[in-house]
Amino acid sequence: MTVRAQGAAEEPGAVAYTYAGLLAEARGLPNDRYLARIIASWLHGESVLPAWLGLTRPDYRALMARHFPRVGTPVPSPEPPTLSAALADEQGDVADLIRRYRRGDDRSELWLAPMVAAGCLGREHLWRDLGLTGRDELSALIAAAFPALQARNERDMKWKKFLYKCLCEDTGIYTCRAPSCDACSDFHDCFGPEV
Repeated sequence: MTVRAQGAAEEPGAVAYTYAGLLAEARGLPNDRYLARIIASWLHGESVLPAWLGLTRPDYRALMARHFPRVGTPVPSPEPPTLSAALADEQGDVADLIRRYRRGDDRSELWLAPMVAAGCLGREHLWRDLGLTGRDELSALIAAAFPALQARNERDMKWKKFLYKCLCEDTGIYTCRAPSCDACSDFHDCFGPEV
C-alpha cells in the first residue's frame, strides 16, 4: 500500500482517510496510533513539523519500515523545509529532556521525542502543531510514551509551556519574571483550557 498526500488544499477528511489507511497497515506496536495521526497530519500540511517529521531521513525510513512496513516513505507535497541550525539545537535540547522520561517499552519513544520537540517550535498549542485532534490526545500520547513526564506535570500545565519550564529548571536558566506560577500575571496563558 502507498499513502500519498497532495497538499493542504484537499477535500475535508483527507487526514482522517490517511490516518485510517496508516492504522490499517500498522503492525500493532506501541504508539502506532499516535504516529499514524502525526504522520497523516504532516502529509496533509496540518502540522508544523519540518522535513522527515523532525527526524533524520534514516530515522524516518526506519520508523515507517517498523510501524507501517507496507506504506513506504511518503512525504508531503511540497516537502516541508529542514530546521535552521538554531532551531535544530533547540529541538535537540527539548528532545533530550523528553527522552529522559521515556517509558522504555519501545523504540518509537526515541522517535516521538524529537517529533514532539519539533512541534514545540510552532506558534500554536502543541497538540495543534503536531496535528493531533486535541489536548486529550497529546496527553494520552505523553502518558503512553513518557509517563514520568506526565506525572511531573501535576498541575496540568499546557504541554509546550511545561516542557520549556522543565528545560529552564533543569538548566538553571529562568526566563519567567514571576517568582512562582501562582504569582504570575500570565497564569491563564500557561494553565486552563486550550481552544
